[in-house]
Order: sequence, then C-alpha cells, then structure tokens
Amino acid sequence: MNNTSKTTEKIKKICAIALLCALAFAVSFCFPIKVQFLTFDAKDAIIAIGGMFFGPLAALSMSIIVPFLEFLTLSDTGIYGLIMNFLSSAAFSITASLVYKYKRKMSGAVIGLCASVFITTAVMLLANYFITPIYAKFVGFPLDIVEVLPKLILPFNLTKSVLNSALVLLLYKPFTTALKATTLVPKGSTSNTTSSKVTVITAATAIILLAAALLIYLTVLGGSIQLFKF
Repeated sequence: MNNTSKTTEKIKKICAIALLCALAFAVSFCFPIKVQFLTFDAKDAIIAIGGMFFGPLAALSMSIIVPFLEFLTLSDTGIYGLIMNFLSSAAFSITASLVYKYKRKMSGAVIGLCASVFITTAVMLLANYFITPIYAKFVGFPLDIVEVLPKLILPFNLTKSVLNSALVLLLYKPFTTALKATTLVPKGSTSNTTSSKVTVITAATAIILLAAALLIYLTVLGGSIQLFKF
C-alpha cells in the first residue's frame, strides 16, 4: 500500500469514527432513563461498537470526544459530569475492545462484554465513592455515599453495563454492515464466520438481557424514561 492509499484509509477511518461520535452524542440525549440523580443513555454501547471495530485507541478517543461534547452542550453537572461520563465510557468500551482485538469471534465479544460489565461497575463504584461526595458537598446536595453505594450506585451501574452489553450484541453487526456500505471501511474488516444459529441465539439472549435490565430500571429502581435529556 503506497503513501496515498495509507493517507486515504486514515482519512476514511477518522470520518467513520467521527460519524460514530456524532451518533453516540445524538443518542446521549434521546430517551434517557432517569433513576433519582443518575441517568442512563446508550452512548457507551455505540462507543464500544466503534472500539470493537476500530480498536482500543478509537474507543479511548470516542470516550473523550463524546463526553466533552456533552460537557459543552447538554451537561448541567460541569466537570464532574465530564469525568464520570469519561470513566464510564472508557471502562466499558476499552475493556470490550481490548479483549475483542485478540479474539475476533463471537466468543471474544461475549467475554469482552462480560469483563466490561464487572470492570465498569467496579470503576464507577470507586469513582462515586471518591468523587461524588466532593461534588455533592460543592453543590450543597446532602448525600450519604456509604448508604447510596449498595442501594443505588451498584445496581444502577451493573444494570447499565448489562443493558449496554445487550445493545452491543444486538447492534454490532447492523452497525458494521452499515459502515461497510458507506465505503469508509474495507468490506473485509471483520470476520463473517459466525453461524446463523449462533447469531440467533446471541440476539435472543441480548433481547432477554435488554428486557430484564429495563424491567430493573423501571420497577426495582423506580426509574422513568424521558423523551430527551433536557
């Protein structure tokens, strides 16, 4: 491949990642689920798909860009929101993409997403334990973090990670197929060896996880779905 071809491929990759960033930003304020002072949106799933397709560095870049765009436009929590959004997106997407980079099969995707669930939950527990009390004190919001961690923070982030994992399993193939159709990436960039039976089983499992996570958010945790995050 000559220098011109390499430059063209880099430009196409940047454009594809920018497209995914724009989509992740768009879904970050569409149909959010509010659970007390916490909010779920599906941007981490989009970022993880981009990371699994383009690699961990792309996941890191998107995890910086999308929360920063939110910080500049939609966020009402300032630097605190930026930090927490970055940590959540990075922990989830980088973990999944790192595992998938070395095992580019359905089993690798599942293992990576399972690892993402536990690592993201752990990272957010630590982040909320150390960072959230500082923010709560700064804005004058009474908060007993020791009481809130097991009752709200833990189930919220565990459910959030499972829900994002289900969305990745459901959307990865359609998204990558759409990316290939734009000619921004080579058609042979991903393996197509997954059998139809495995695909059906994976989709069914993802739908069950998606339904279970939504049920937990809306009933057990008392959340509510909004139209937009405004």
